[in-house]
Amino acid sequence: MISVIVPVYNTREYLERCVDSLLKQTYPELEIILVDDGSTDGSGELCDRFAAESRQIRVFHKENGGSSSARNLGIENAGGDYIGFVDSDDYVDADMYERLYAGIRKYKVKIAQIGRNEIGPNGSPLPDICIPPEQEECIEPEAFMKELLMHRGDCSFCTKLISRELFFSGRFGGETKEQGKHPESEPEEGPERLFPVGVLNEDFHLLIQMLKDTGPIVSLPGYAYHVVYRLGSNSRKESRENFSRVYADNVDNAELAAEIVAKDYPHLEAAAFRFGVFQRLDYMLHIPVAQMNRENKMYREIRSYLRKNWIKSMKNSLLTRKNKVYHTLFALAPRMVRRLHRRIRGLAKTTV
Repeated sequence: MISVIVPVYNTREYLERCVDSLLKQTYPELEIILVDDGSTDGSGELCDRFAAESRQIRVFHKENGGSSSARNLGIENAGGDYIGFVDSDDYVDADMYERLYAGIRKYKVKIAQIGRNEIGPNGSPLPDICIPPEQEECIEPEAFMKELLMHRGDCSFCTKLISRELFFSGRFGGETKEQGKHPESEPEEGPERLFPVGVLNEDFHLLIQMLKDTGPIVSLPGYAYHVVYRLGSNSRKESRENFSRVYADNVDNAELAAEIVAKDYPHLEAAAFRFGVFQRLDYMLHIPVAQMNRENKMYREIRSYLRKNWIKSMKNSLLTRKNKVYHTLFALAPRMVRRLHRRIRGLAKTTV
């Protein structure tokens, strides 16, 4: 069985399309777990209606705690040998999970992934986030980590099908659980790996910790997962002044990545450093000028990091010339650069 977990929070307008795309899956042994994360727009009632109409669907209601907590509740209650995730405002092709499972069986791996595309608010296609391969390929964990650090890899759990054992304790000799075949004397423990609650970009955070146990990951060609871009979601604020915490969480993820690389993938040190600089520059390019002050501890730490690591950055061959120019400018005069960057962006918008 495959369990697909769908966190639901105030997405009534999109939910039926999402669930319908899962009910149309060509893979037969599929359960759909809808986790209502304290919705207030009627999404929870709609989930109950779907469950009443289909035996494939199970619904859990909880107080609002964010996507990670909803996903974690779904993992704890999933009955499948493999687990997938879909956001409730997105949708998938009918053969997505059949293709992913076929890839897992063919290459005897624990994770398979497929391409995703992104659709704008008006229905128009947006530039690719990650480019899928032209043909099937298996990627070793270290190579996959490098792709993530170079901003080329796909960290999303929504594009993947993942063996249950990577979340749970793996007490059964490392083999994937076959439903109903475990002796009752060896009950399965709860999941050991869960999504971090209260942060954004939680997929990257969990995946880089999981990689050391995944073995090769098979990547399939084409697009089967469709991301619907909505202004006002957690990481997509309508105004620049609404500074999303995703930028700070990305810096925290860069620090975690550096720790993991130092321990498990020392050959990737240059890529991890490049990733850390890039994430800090992204923070500086988005923080409102009003928050660039001495009271902002994270801002002070990032400014100090950029100054201390300027020479190392100039010597890093993985950073582009543009990266190095921004690093130099933000190390010298961050507030002035930020004001100038905002004006340039404003002029560009008025002349388009």
